[in-house]
Amino acid sequence: MPTLNAHPVHRVIVRYLDGKVLKGHTSDFQPARGRFHLVPVDSWPGSPPVEVLLPQLKGVFFVHHLDGNPAHLKQNAFEPGNANPGRRIRVLFKDGELLQGMCQSYRPDRAGFFVTPADQRSNNERCFVVAAATAEVSLL
Repeated sequence: MPTLNAHPVHRVIVRYLDGKVLKGHTSDFQPARGRFHLVPVDSWPGSPPVEVLLPQLKGVFFVHHLDGNPAHLKQNAFEPGNANPGRRIRVLFKDGELLQGMCQSYRPDRAGFFVTPADQRSNNERCFVVAAATAEVSLL
């Protein structure tokens, strides 16, 4: 993974509550801070990063590729042999999207939590789910 100023650079897709989507790179994502910076994929070299505020988001999706795989059909089924650590979790977002996966640290009193998708062929490596964007969270 490339680094920027000794911090790893992550490929992320940021999904806002209003449906807006930003794709790019970040090296300072720390959920407890409530904000981070994103260099959009379509920005000019040397452009300043965009400040992203967590309360405005549905989630931050850490991905393998920013282009994704349009041919992939999303599945929320747990595959046999899924070795991801944690507890199985089902997340229903307020916009109706369903995400199932593994979570190591879900606590309802926190601003959000990480989920590793059940679909191991997904472009998403992991997702930071913003708790306020969820309609229902169930441990399975």
